[in-house]
Amino acid sequence: MNLSFKNRIAFHYLIATALMTAVVFFMIFQVVQSSVYLHLDDDLVYEAHKHTKEIKLEGKRVIFRNKAEWEEREHREAEVNPVFIQLVGLDGEVMDKSPNLKEDFLAYQEQNPSQPFDALLRNRSIRQVQIPVSFKNEQTAYLLTAMSLENSKSVLTRLRNILFLSFPVVLLLLFMITRMIADRSILPIRGITQTADNITRNNLNERIALPRNKDELFSLTTSINHLLDRVEEALEREKQFTADASHELRTPLTVLKGTLEVLIRKPREQEEYKAKIGSVVQEIDRMSEAVEQLLTLARMDNVKRLEKMQDLNLLLVLDDIVQRNAPLLQKKNIQISINTGETLTIFSDPHLIDLLLDNIFSNAIKYSEDGSRIQLSVKEQARCVLCVIEDEGIGIRSEDINKVFTPFFRSDALEHKHIKGNGLGLAIVKKIAFLLRAEIDIDSRAGQGTRVSIRFPRTLS
Repeated sequence: MNLSFKNRIAFHYLIATALMTAVVFFMIFQVVQSSVYLHLDDDLVYEAHKHTKEIKLEGKRVIFRNKAEWEEREHREAEVNPVFIQLVGLDGEVMDKSPNLKEDFLAYQEQNPSQPFDALLRNRSIRQVQIPVSFKNEQTAYLLTAMSLENSKSVLTRLRNILFLSFPVVLLLLFMITRMIADRSILPIRGITQTADNITRNNLNERIALPRNKDELFSLTTSINHLLDRVEEALEREKQFTADASHELRTPLTVLKGTLEVLIRKPREQEEYKAKIGSVVQEIDRMSEAVEQLLTLARMDNVKRLEKMQDLNLLLVLDDIVQRNAPLLQKKNIQISINTGETLTIFSDPHLIDLLLDNIFSNAIKYSEDGSRIQLSVKEQARCVLCVIEDEGIGIRSEDINKVFTPFFRSDALEHKHIKGNGLGLAIVKKIAFLLRAEIDIDSRAGQGTRVSIRFPRTLS
């Protein structure tokens, strides 16, 4: 059944309400019926006990002391609240009865019932009670008292009909009211839908207004807004990656195109071909490195939770990085000094720690003069471990220190064209430091080297 949301709410509420209403109506009918029968039974018992005080024993027969009692209208007529009285002996013989019984008799039960019971008189329903009559502690007869059930059953029938007829009317009214309430309840959802429909790629900064009440709709709206935040961040990263890639690859591609165009204009000497192809390979290597670093930056943006955590000895990590860069260190004849103090460990992500320190160490090698020295040290501080990488390279101008973490920024790039790079290494370092909750300080002066201090927390928990 294809129903709208508000109709489904109203329909489900209607089913629950129908069951509850049916139970309530049934209980009302049962209570009224019990009340009617209880009242009738009380009247029966009252009449029966009243008449037991007005009978006497003559010989072996039981009769009324005052015959005028039989002439009361309730005993003579069977039309107006009749009360039927009958005296029956232990053998079932009728000793006497009220005039309104005429030729009829009340039903006698040999096994004397302790409670009133239903019976028939002239094909009409009556309520009857049968109580024993005793004289001198010896039971001699039974007094049967009965009253008509017609009026009571008529009342119960009318009540039942009213309940049956009102049941669908009540359900219809409840359905309309519930549908109206549901319609008002989903107004905020319509607002959410309308706002969500208006949000496109070009206006992702728009958000859904939060409801005043902090209910389920408030939580839903908050979740949708958070989802939009993540979508916007993802698209911004996509735009940034596209812009960064085009920015970084434009120059190498231009160089490649120019070099290849020169090669195909006319035949060249073999040595000239080798030189040009060598420069093409260098540009391809540069593009590969740039793409790899751009992808690393993009991956850093997607990291929300660190999974592979373990205890790390920072001195061992630094030693591995030094060994990995040994060929370049030997080529530039750079001396490495590593302090060998106490073993200091942190609980962190090994891959990110290695990537961060390797980028900083690679920069130290890249910007150091031949024959210079790089000092590495690890020290313990309050609630953290301090790692310092200090070189004797070209340094950074003071006004550029705050810019070095910006993607593609290179301090004095034109003055040091021989130093290859794309300005992405420290941007990666900054994002890793954010993920690891590490603090980075750079102390540098142009021509006097650079000191990079990284404070790692003992644990990320």
